[in-house]
Amino acid sequence: MSQSKVKNESGTKVTWKPPHPAEHGQLDAAQVNHLSETAFAFPRLRKEPMTDASHVRNAIARFDQVEGASDAERDLAFANIKAAAEHFGIRMKETSWRQLDSPSRRADQTSGGRVR
Repeated sequence: MSQSKVKNESGTKVTWKPPHPAEHGQLDAAQVNHLSETAFAFPRLRKEPMTDASHVRNAIARFDQVEGASDAERDLAFANIKAAAEHFGIRMKETSWRQLDSPSRRADQTSGGRVR
């Protein structure tokens, strides 16, 4: 499936593009800084680079830890993660980014971030 056709539940189009071969593996800060926005799950925030399967798995695992992202940005990030996962042969059971949300984060949002 081409990336331009991959959409999530809200119809968000994917911005992620497969990386160049030299961008695989562990990346230092300088390498991350030189990546195009299309390499990130969250392009505006430049969070969660997805240059190989390991980075895609990290983006899935850390999705709920990204701060300052709107729901629209999370829609885009989830669509990007799905495209990258498909590219690298990773199966995802989740069909919505809300399924990646941790129970503790949901509790914080419900209580307004207050500890009860």
